[in-house]
Amino acid sequence: MTQHTSSTLAIPEVSAIPRHVAIIMDGNGRWASKRHMPRVAGHSEGLNAVRKIVTECRRLGVEYLTLFAFSSENWRRPPEEVGFLMKLFLKSLKGEVTRLAENDICLKLIGDLERFDSDIQKMVTFSEEKTAQCKALTFTIAANYGGRWDILQAMRQCLIAHPHLKPEQVSEDLIQPFLSMSYAPEPDLFIRTGGEQRVSNFLLWQLAYTELYFTDVLWPDFDEAELHKSFEWFSQRERRFGRTSAQVMSQSMSDAV
Repeated sequence: MTQHTSSTLAIPEVSAIPRHVAIIMDGNGRWASKRHMPRVAGHSEGLNAVRKIVTECRRLGVEYLTLFAFSSENWRRPPEEVGFLMKLFLKSLKGEVTRLAENDICLKLIGDLERFDSDIQKMVTFSEEKTAQCKALTFTIAANYGGRWDILQAMRQCLIAHPHLKPEQVSEDLIQPFLSMSYAPEPDLFIRTGGEQRVSNFLLWQLAYTELYFTDVLWPDFDEAELHKSFEWFSQRERRFGRTSAQVMSQSMSDAV
């Protein structure tokens, strides 16, 4: 497995197009409520936005796209909404996996999937296996996922693998392979739709030096044009990773020679 650069240990490569985009798809329920529709209708419409963004990210050359579909805290929502989300999740997996494979898109699921019923777990396994050899884009869905859960499970797995580990031996390099997204570089760009400005327990370890983009646009209305706006904003960011602007400029000039 490739060991990706940690932004706190080394300076990752920077490009105008983000290599890895992570998105919290917020605002489905409010989109529906504004139209006097049941909240679940917003989730169905949000699936259309997912298709658009996956397709456009692949076209633009994004290598990794990670969407927060269902957090470990979302179980607190009304039971009928949770039930609908589970059915929509299963239906979308069944309906999209062939299309993903045909477009060379690798699908991965991260999170504590044991809480989902057996039909969903079986479909997850089938979908991952069917797209495992696809290379154009790695599309990750975070379901029943939480950033703190991720760090805790990584520590537990690390201790199982290294039962005689001493405190002074604990390091980022030792823990990183056990994180849910060890197969991917850290996100370059984080997008949250719907107007809220928080990361909501999403990829807490991985977002250390990610650029954070917030928009009031509700997720069902987040289309290709809105994605381009976020990329344009990202391209104007000076990614210093702890350095000064002068150091960044000097490095840029050195690379250009």
